[in-house]
Amino acid sequence: MIPPALAANPRLDRWIRFEAPGEVTVAFGKTENGQGVMTALAQIAADELDVAFAQVRLPEPMTGTIPDEGRTVGSMSIETSGAALRAVCAEVRALALTAAAERLGCGVAELDVRDGAVLRDGRPTGQDYWSLGLDLDREPTGEAPWKSPHQLRIVGVSEPRTDLAPKLFGEAFLHDLRLPGMRHARVLRQPGPGARFASLDETAVRRAVPGVDILVDHDFVAVIAATEAEAVRALEAATATIRWNGVRDVSPTFSEPAALKALPAETFTAGAPVAEPANRRRHAAAYGKPFIAHGSIGPSVGVAELKDGRMTVWAHNQGVYPLADMVMRATGIPLDDIEVRHASGAGNYGHNGSDDAACDAALIAQRRPGAPVRVQWRREDEFGWSPVGAAMHIELSGELDAAGRLVDFTAEIWNPPHTNRGVALPGDALPKIENLPPPRPQPAMPPGVRFSGGLLNAIPSYDIAATRTVEHVVKPPVRTSSLRGLGGPPNVFAGESFIDELAEIAGQDPVAYRLSMLSDPRGRAVLERAAEMCDWPRRWAAGTGRGLGVAYDRHRGRSAWCAVAAEVEVEQEVRLVKLWCACDAGLIVNPDGARNQLEGGMVMAASWTLKEQVKLGGAGIASVTWDDYPILTFSEVPPVEIELLNTRDPRPYGLGEISQGGTMAAIANAVAHALGARLRELPLTRDKIAAALLAG
Repeated sequence: MIPPALAANPRLDRWIRFEAPGEVTVAFGKTENGQGVMTALAQIAADELDVAFAQVRLPEPMTGTIPDEGRTVGSMSIETSGAALRAVCAEVRALALTAAAERLGCGVAELDVRDGAVLRDGRPTGQDYWSLGLDLDREPTGEAPWKSPHQLRIVGVSEPRTDLAPKLFGEAFLHDLRLPGMRHARVLRQPGPGARFASLDETAVRRAVPGVDILVDHDFVAVIAATEAEAVRALEAATATIRWNGVRDVSPTFSEPAALKALPAETFTAGAPVAEPANRRRHAAAYGKPFIAHGSIGPSVGVAELKDGRMTVWAHNQGVYPLADMVMRATGIPLDDIEVRHASGAGNYGHNGSDDAACDAALIAQRRPGAPVRVQWRREDEFGWSPVGAAMHIELSGELDAAGRLVDFTAEIWNPPHTNRGVALPGDALPKIENLPPPRPQPAMPPGVRFSGGLLNAIPSYDIAATRTVEHVVKPPVRTSSLRGLGGPPNVFAGESFIDELAEIAGQDPVAYRLSMLSDPRGRAVLERAAEMCDWPRRWAAGTGRGLGVAYDRHRGRSAWCAVAAEVEVEQEVRLVKLWCACDAGLIVNPDGARNQLEGGMVMAASWTLKEQVKLGGAGIASVTWDDYPILTFSEVPPVEIELLNTRDPRPYGLGEISQGGTMAAIANAVAHALGARLRELPLTRDKIAAALLAG
């Protein structure tokens, strides 16, 4: 079997190289953005090759050095890149054993590999990966068998993260990169799409910062200085005097999800025909999630240098090859003359400002060649200009049979697109470059199948006889794109809140109600285990100010199974007492890393649920500081308990986007239990709690 990522990069030496004695270079096309993927993929390769984990070396992630696996997205690195590595390493190991058997004049079955050395009947042979001179400039056959789970000895161990030491000792972050002769730049953004540059008092800017370089190219405006401090002062002076035409005004009403219904939309329907009227109990409810920001602690940065006709770009984004394509489209420089290097950044949960900062730097470096250019975004830039997570208004309706089970379900969703990749923010400021190569090919979908981030987990993960979706895709008032989980977490929040409401209508316990509609044994196992972890039978009467809630989903209906429970106390605001998570993600490569992924997702989702909302107004986004956009603080993070189930199943599933939806719904259900009243609009703030109590 040849996995798709390997089929797209079919030379073995693109993935595995034996360049130094006793060491193996393992390359893959995924980037490390804090999720621990470098460590986990190195473990997979070490295990399949039968080398020690300490023998693995990971090259700098850059174009030309690593395979092209697109972007690191969708919680799929272990599934996709991991499968490719297993296939490659199994093939390389088989080649080594065949070559060694020929040299030794014995059968392959008599040989084994340990720490890269070939053994015969358990004894050294003097042969190893480095002495055999393997020719890996070849395509895979797909015939080499992979190890079974019980044969794995490094997979399943919490190996220390390979990326932590450089981060702890200040050697990893792009923000700290300094190059000889580097110049520091800031970009003055158009105040909204369609705004056009009118004027700038360049004399005033140069009076504030003598020697500053001012770049004006159509609507792309930047200041370039010798030091960071000078760039900051130049930006302040330029901001005070720049004038734009065609500045729009965005209504603050679009801060609320329900306002999406007023926007023009393209509508898509799927699923069962609308049911004929039936004499069954029916329930309908509407839920909302506002626009949210990535909220990384540090803002984006990009560095670029044009030297001898070759552009080098340093970025902390999610994929070096897609960014090279973006830089080509922004600058017109041929793709073969662009090199992109990846470095760690301040957090990347999807499509934040990292691509844009890199393209800013490349555009300035193209117009001011000869020295590296560093573009550091401010907090106001990050909140105001990076793409935000799409708002969603979700209307659910369902019909219950005589036993109270959900048998007919409709999800109607209003949302803007959840992905807007491949277009850099400065693109609207400059004339379009003609005669460019075709765009990078996108993952192929089966005929008649349409991918939409807004429909992920739109159908609850239960046995429901008839389901359908209606999606209205609107043009948003602000720029939206990928944010961790896309529409999946909001849909789980809505769907699992709805299931809790149906349990109340049916007069049944929320856990028992879910189990009555859940035949998947792995789903039942995580739900039952989460109930045990939180001691569900102790659950008390509603309306006491204390609440215990639960939620379950299978990620995208085809990946990991996850159940979350939450305990809260509610007075004027919600206080998280504890969170629990039971998850079945199949084969676990690094247990500590797996728990980190789940816990990080839960904390982030708790912040979305209780705190976060992008506020609109003026030319676009009005919430551009931490005062305007609060997030969960360290002191508000509760204890989190996580249990992993079925960890030696042959197939692994990703974990980066698994726990958010269940956490949002479990907290919402716990708050409803505490108050005896349901809140359906996120975030669950003090004002919304007061309104719910007054309405109840």
